[in-house]
Amino acid sequence: MSGLKFDARVAESTGATRQGMAWIPGGMFRMGSDKHYPEEAPAHRVTVDGFWMDQRPVTNRHFREFVKATGHITLAEIPPDPTDYPGALPHMLYAGSLVFTVPARPVHLRDNGQWWVFLKGADWRHPYGPKSSINGLDNHPVVHVVFADALAYARWAGKDLPTEAEWEFAARGGLDGAEYAWGNELTPGGRHMANTWQGQFPSYNLNEDRYPRTSPVTAFPPNGYGLCDMIGNVWEWTADWYSQQHQADLPKACCIPENPRGGSEAKSFDPCQPEIRIPRKVLKGGSHLCAPNYCRRYRPAARHAQPIDTSTSHIGFRCVSRA
Repeated sequence: MSGLKFDARVAESTGATRQGMAWIPGGMFRMGSDKHYPEEAPAHRVTVDGFWMDQRPVTNRHFREFVKATGHITLAEIPPDPTDYPGALPHMLYAGSLVFTVPARPVHLRDNGQWWVFLKGADWRHPYGPKSSINGLDNHPVVHVVFADALAYARWAGKDLPTEAEWEFAARGGLDGAEYAWGNELTPGGRHMANTWQGQFPSYNLNEDRYPRTSPVTAFPPNGYGLCDMIGNVWEWTADWYSQQHQADLPKACCIPENPRGGSEAKSFDPCQPEIRIPRKVLKGGSHLCAPNYCRRYRPAARHAQPIDTSTSHIGFRCVSRA
């Protein structure tokens, strides 16, 4: 298998003693890609300072501890405000979240409404609807969290959410320019290195990686920095507002955004829904729903726009701590 191997002694030598976190050394790298989706271009030089990052996505167990300590209520548990959704029928504005559901018939891949269902009662405690639970899923990533939920957890933990540049630098694990977080082969030696979709999305999943939905956050090998699940399993929130493309080469991108929530001038809105002005943040890492025939975003360079008020059954997060 190509790629770097994580050495705990290297982390210790940097002074990274924070529990459950790995030290990510600063440096310059080529961010983005010119070979895949247009929003990943142009590939450009970016420099980040050193920081600590959670070795794994925040799990159901950790999120439960946060909720118990703070009384936090996620957005998926709160009925929407009608003023935020002009034209919506009042009886359709109920608490819930988007859950992936295998369609009963062949569908067009451009219509994701055929496999995303907004389920009343779906939330982080009930990931697949009101009759489901997270019993036995303590070590799985928490899902159905919007950006504000993730940021609230990070603040409670004394941490922050990563910038897009920090996230991508960390995901590469020291393999600057490699296609994947572990090298240039998707399945080196036939081994699955992340929880993704095998088969024809969204109709059938061969489950060759053994996981039809989320997987334990330690199910797959860590990258060169000792980080698990940087690719696949769940998408992860970052602090950056989404833009249609990267900027060209810049001398330096500071690892600490001036305003982690973003300035109004940087906000991005969905051009397909001009009447609904919900800004979007950048998601990174892909998920267990990424497939060769759809959403080949199981790569460090890949990125996706997500409205800050929208939670799903395949979006989670992890935190960083800056020196």
